[in-house]
Amino acid sequence: MKDQFEFVAPCHFGLEAVCKREIRDLGYEIQKVEDGRVTFAGPLSAMVRANIFLRSAQRILLKVGECRAETFEELFQGIRQIPWEDYLPADARFWVTKATSVKSALFSTSDIQSVAKKAMVERMKGHYHVDWFEESGAEYPVRISFYKDTAVVSLETSGESLHKRGYRKMVSKAPIEETLAAGLIGLTPWNKDRILVDPFCGSGTFPIEAALIGAGIAPGLHRTFQGQRWKNLLPERAWEEGFAEARDLADYDIRMDIQGYDIDPAVVKAARENAKRAGVDHMIHFQQRPVHKLRHPKKYGFVITNPPYGERMEDKEDLPVLYREIGEAFSRLDSWSEYVITAYEDAEKYIGKKATRNRKIYNGMMKTYFYQFMGPKPPGKRHTSGD
Repeated sequence: MKDQFEFVAPCHFGLEAVCKREIRDLGYEIQKVEDGRVTFAGPLSAMVRANIFLRSAQRILLKVGECRAETFEELFQGIRQIPWEDYLPADARFWVTKATSVKSALFSTSDIQSVAKKAMVERMKGHYHVDWFEESGAEYPVRISFYKDTAVVSLETSGESLHKRGYRKMVSKAPIEETLAAGLIGLTPWNKDRILVDPFCGSGTFPIEAALIGAGIAPGLHRTFQGQRWKNLLPERAWEEGFAEARDLADYDIRMDIQGYDIDPAVVKAARENAKRAGVDHMIHFQQRPVHKLRHPKKYGFVITNPPYGERMEDKEDLPVLYREIGEAFSRLDSWSEYVITAYEDAEKYIGKKATRNRKIYNGMMKTYFYQFMGPKPPGKRHTSGD
């Protein structure tokens, strides 16, 4: 088998720069950056470290081939050309778990899935000299992504999406995904030596992800991945070494000033439980407190938050008052930097000041804005944009 492989790391639209930086920090070569995905190269063991350590990636795909196809016959032949025997043992359970098609002649995803499965079977039959596969072994889900008549074919190595860290059992209304929260923190210059406050903490995602970052705790340390079952590709030892590296890098004794507030006491309780499961409850101070009571005696801190933005029509009437309260709280923190992700288009108007920078971020299919209100530089420190 070859020494270098291509991997694809899908991420939220708008977080490509953060995902790219994380991959580079792991020591892997960036091949391509596109909207919502970063392709990189590395040894097969990169599957292990990328799954365990990447904070902003949604999943890790192992690219096994690509082909150009405008007809289903061309697709069949292209999929059959891929050396599936290098990846799938004779007892593998394999299927196309997801197909997408953009600007391509072949647009029926169910037909793409069916034709690709038949082509895989034909290739495997020729190599293993059998006419029937029991498919009683480990699962090898396949993804096919068509764009302009070119299909990229990958194995899904992560299993459940990487935003499922395993700590968030209790969620609040309209929670922000863990991968999105970590990526947004990565767009700021916050670090473990700076104060961080989330006045709309909900289930605690921003404070918990910040604590994990500050303490160097890998986001995938306490979960499992699909690729762990692929003993034909990587021995169990490779995964054990990856988790051991993550344990060695984690600093559970670090002290940080991270605070999460919410007006709902039940939500605050849920956030505490989630932080406990993540192993960072001792690093975060959670408290019931409305945003109009937000104040802090120290200077040069950070607010990073996801306030309500009126998902229901009846909630929209309350937004001007709420965002005025946010603006008043920010005015009391005049040396701080504030970062707000919201779909509310009048956010700046009612906060009462123009953002230094405004990024468009897609939270699933919802277009949101990441407003960045940059405060003054701390004495003797450089204040950068974070990317």
